[in-house]
Amino acid sequence: MIFLNGKFMPIEEAMVPVLDRGFIFGDGVYELVPVYSRVPFRLDEHLVRLERSLTEVRIKNPYARERWGQIITQLIAQQPFDDQGVYFQVTRGVAKRDHAFPKGVEPTVFVMSNPLVNPPSEQVELGARAVTGVDYRWLRCDIKSISLIGNCLLRQLSADAGAAETILLRDGMLTEASASNVFIVKGGVIRSPAKSNLILPGITYDVVVELAQGAGLPLEFHAVTESALRGADEVWVTSSSKEVLAIVELDGRPIGDGKPGPTFRRMYQLYQDFKQRVMRAGRQTVAA
Repeated sequence: MIFLNGKFMPIEEAMVPVLDRGFIFGDGVYELVPVYSRVPFRLDEHLVRLERSLTEVRIKNPYARERWGQIITQLIAQQPFDDQGVYFQVTRGVAKRDHAFPKGVEPTVFVMSNPLVNPPSEQVELGARAVTGVDYRWLRCDIKSISLIGNCLLRQLSADAGAAETILLRDGMLTEASASNVFIVKGGVIRSPAKSNLILPGITYDVVVELAQGAGLPLEFHAVTESALRGADEVWVTSSSKEVLAIVELDGRPIGDGKPGPTFRRMYQLYQDFKQRVMRAGRQTVAA
């Protein structure tokens, strides 16, 4: 089952007009919320980010936060699997093809849920490979836009190489990855580029920051050069589906000793423990 413009229906029955601006222009924004044991993870934070993206592209938010929560909760309940990835997007709506924003058009709302696929345990244990690519995307990467051709082209670089991610460099500086945020570790200090218009403000990124601060792990936000990336003791990528994943090889060369490092292993465990607490709290709330 999916949700489309106010109705739940089988995905086979879902139809969107070809003049929808999401189809014609990629004119819309989206979110993906991980769900563990039918408990949405950081749903409020995802909805806040959705609201920000909608505001930035000047699309009217079709629902209040409470209604979004009801739709997502109902959709989760209708799926046969417990761990899910709930994808929802809002486009500007249906109008004649014209670059200028149409007036009086209702947004198109689409929500679906698929099984959540996290990295396999072997990849978590051994680490993953990545390649680098030039970050040639637009200058508003802080908006979670459905216009993702740049990200797709860059992710395909790593897919072609049999790697898990493409880590992006713009003018010799680290930004993020094709579908992840990036952290490095050097001398026990966790580092990441500060949030800007060139980086999507990741929900998992924020969780990692909070967990590091709570555990007293050294943490810095500043520009990360290409040489610092390549010379790091550890490199991680973070996202809703990858959670926290160690990169142990970059462009065919090992990161550190070529194994997931001790700071990663601590952060990974902190993340899993936090996730379990969220799930327990979520179930208790639902049961109550």
